[in-house]
Amino acid sequence: MQAGEVAAVDAKPDSVFRAKEDAAFGGPLDAAFATKQEERRKELWSLLGDLPTRHVPGPPKLLKTEKHEGYALERLVLDLNGIEPVPAILLIPDKRQARAPGLLYIHWHGGMYDLGKEQLWKGVEAQPAYAPVCAENGLVTLAIDSWCFGERKREADGHEGEQDAFKLMLWKGQVLFGMMMFDELRAFDYLAHRPEVDAQRLGALGMSMGSTKAWWLAALEPRVRVCLDVCCLTDYEELIKANGLHGHGIYYYVPSLLKHFQTAEINELIVPRAHLSVNGRLDKLTPPAGVEKIRDSLMPLYRKYGKEADCRIELYECAHVELPEMRKVILEWMDRYLVQARA
Repeated sequence: MQAGEVAAVDAKPDSVFRAKEDAAFGGPLDAAFATKQEERRKELWSLLGDLPTRHVPGPPKLLKTEKHEGYALERLVLDLNGIEPVPAILLIPDKRQARAPGLLYIHWHGGMYDLGKEQLWKGVEAQPAYAPVCAENGLVTLAIDSWCFGERKREADGHEGEQDAFKLMLWKGQVLFGMMMFDELRAFDYLAHRPEVDAQRLGALGMSMGSTKAWWLAALEPRVRVCLDVCCLTDYEELIKANGLHGHGIYYYVPSLLKHFQTAEINELIVPRAHLSVNGRLDKLTPPAGVEKIRDSLMPLYRKYGKEADCRIELYECAHVELPEMRKVILEWMDRYLVQARA
């Protein structure tokens, strides 16, 4: 495999998940818990519909390289799923370690169907751009356009495009969120194989839809060393109680999920790896009672394995926005678990 190519994912995604990997960045787990995690991870994958796991990704296409202050930005097209090409941007800091930590930045929804991956360097009102701080901290950072967003927007009305994609996939035995997560996993794998990147220091970061995808990715992929999620650690049952289902896009809904998992149970698959979640107490997408419920469920597990400091789930006095004090904590965690960390 050439440097920078995407490694093929086995026909059965669970084949790469081994109990010993769960503990790789967090310390040893007892055998029973590690086995349970492995089994539950397989179960979670099984809910995501028919995935193109047999597709062997082809080499990436470099379209151009842009020079920005403190970093270069590669514009790429990745072959992740064999169905449609995936536009991506890769931020390579001018100043970085020889093998630098890597970060998968996952864009939000926000009804901004044209934005997609460009959020990394353009930012939005609710979340200033991360490109400058990623460059300053020497993080090689990848962002892709999700299905229905950015250059993958297929209809003039983005909302209708998302609805149509969800319905068509459902007919075909696919799940839109599953296809989204499959692409993020393949993108993460591409990042891990970049020659600039230390594959032992990889993280995932996102806000809103990106937050949800970040903690799902960390649950499904044990190579995620640190999960940084902003404003969307949503407990499903509390969302139902708050009559908040309309607040999330249709992509969010995975058929039969509640027959198998609650939010805390998905997040248990991240234990004992590092997990920072910052949320707004006034955010209608994330009822605060649910955030507290998830925190109360996860913290005893982190304590059990001597990793209490590696899980922090916070509520701030705000709505659906990343506050400066949230950014400060996120940067501290980036430094601790990616920049300063060693295998």
